[in-house]
Amino acid sequence: VKKAWENAKKGGYRNVEFRLGDIESLPVVDNSVDVILSNCVVNLSPNKTMVFAEAFRVLKPGGTLTLSDVVLLRPLPQALAGSAAAYLGCVAGASLKSDYLEMLSAAGFVDVQVVGEDSFYLGEAAADPIVQAIIEEAKLMPGKIKEVGESIVSIKIVATKTV
Repeated sequence: VKKAWENAKKGGYRNVEFRLGDIESLPVVDNSVDVILSNCVVNLSPNKTMVFAEAFRVLKPGGTLTLSDVVLLRPLPQALAGSAAAYLGCVAGASLKSDYLEMLSAAGFVDVQVVGEDSFYLGEAAADPIVQAIIEEAKLMPGKIKEVGESIVSIKIVATKTV
């Protein structure tokens, strides 16, 4: 939080707040936030439904939730889904893309739009120590690495709280 405030001061941003808290229980009053920015953290929560409900609770009517996160196009192999290294690499905690979008809608968000989507190929990132640990721990064979990697995507989403 200290670093965020330092960067805001450097940038001359005055209409911002930074708070330390749990994503499932935000330390913010209802209907008080204009914009929420979230970068690759929702996938780490075991209760994504609560995360989206909290975001909806704190946003003002017409407020915007902007997310960047990791999702899956198909389920992971069981060995990978239970991997500690894959969880730390933001993969094992990821939801199916369709489920993720449905959770946003179920929380009350409207105009849920995927504004960007990039594939994540494990083979291309094989030099990364976390990716190496994931591949090793899940005992992925070379042919399976590409298949699994193609099912992991980074998405950017914008959603609005109803007015």
